[in-house]
Amino acid sequence: MMSTKRDYYEVLGVKKSASLDEIKKAYRDLALRYHPDRVPHEQKKEAEEQFKEISEAYAVLSDAKKRGLYDQYGHAGIDQKYAYEDIFKGADFGSVFEGMGDFGLGGGIFEDIFSDLGFDIFGSRQRTSGRGRRGRDLQISVDITLEEAAQGIEKTITIPGYETCSTCSGSGAKPGTKQLTCPQCRGSGRMVISSGFFQMAQTCSRCRGEGTVIQTPCPDCKGQGKTKVTRKLKVKIPAGVDTGSQLRMRGEGELGLAGRGDLYVIIEVRPHRVFERHHNDILVQINIGLAKAILGGEVEVATLDGKVKMKIPAGTQSDSIFRLKGKGLPDLHSRQFGDELVKISVNIPRNLTIQQRQLIEEYARLSGEETNSKSSFSDKIKKAFS
Repeated sequence: MMSTKRDYYEVLGVKKSASLDEIKKAYRDLALRYHPDRVPHEQKKEAEEQFKEISEAYAVLSDAKKRGLYDQYGHAGIDQKYAYEDIFKGADFGSVFEGMGDFGLGGGIFEDIFSDLGFDIFGSRQRTSGRGRRGRDLQISVDITLEEAAQGIEKTITIPGYETCSTCSGSGAKPGTKQLTCPQCRGSGRMVISSGFFQMAQTCSRCRGEGTVIQTPCPDCKGQGKTKVTRKLKVKIPAGVDTGSQLRMRGEGELGLAGRGDLYVIIEVRPHRVFERHHNDILVQINIGLAKAILGGEVEVATLDGKVKMKIPAGTQSDSIFRLKGKGLPDLHSRQFGDELVKISVNIPRNLTIQQRQLIEEYARLSGEETNSKSSFSDKIKKAFS
């Protein structure tokens, strides 16, 4: 009899050549979309069937042996080799949802999204109480100048956040009152629900996983156990940072019962009016006169450390670039310095005196260079007074 089951690859929406990572990603996306607790009540029954189907497909395709049998014999090979409940043995559902947090923090999508719904899939993980968690990580941007990025600087920043309520010492209960055992979960903080082949350990909706309930909330923190505050913190910004650089300050984030989270300081280097930054090198443009470009000479060039003298060789062309070694920014990791690139722009005079024009024409004559004038300027002067 022909199987009525859909092709497992089709169920997950992947090709037969899909890698394990591609299969995990496809399952994760579909599981988040079709989990019964994430759909309206009238769609729960249909969602349960779809969730069951994609979980079965993943259990087979994520296991090398089961996938091999399926690729060779189809559903018949799997049904003959494994009983229905055995299909799910060894399937690594937990790893599908791990390691997805920003900056590599936290418990990933599984904890951040699924735990917010209040359940553990297949009973594989127990949700941690919100009050027993470490505080949230915070992020703040700091603007600095290019000079400050080159030298390093210490900045004082203001951080908004939450601290333990001093009135109730973080309990959330009004002083003189007690927390009571939650009557719904009887203090466990969890409600176990069975649905088909899997179990969901759902966080108690009454106590939110605490196991206790507050009868009389603290008047200052409204039962939250935390109050909003601002803190001032000194941050040492190392030399060589660039826009987008991140400084992680452990334990300077928001406060939780299990300790503080971390603070991430994001650096923004403001554009400079003179210098243009290219990694650890800086570019500056200077203007020189025609005579200096032809004959050579010396110019004064601005650097991050002050002004320096630089030689201009004879015959310098416009857009030539000279390098001042070690006058750039330090590398954030190796401490080696970049260079300053000096781009030359030659000013061509627009208005010449009679004498200047005569000299240029004489130079052109000696060089054998043709000009736009049919006769020299001096010839025109002679003709005017003859």
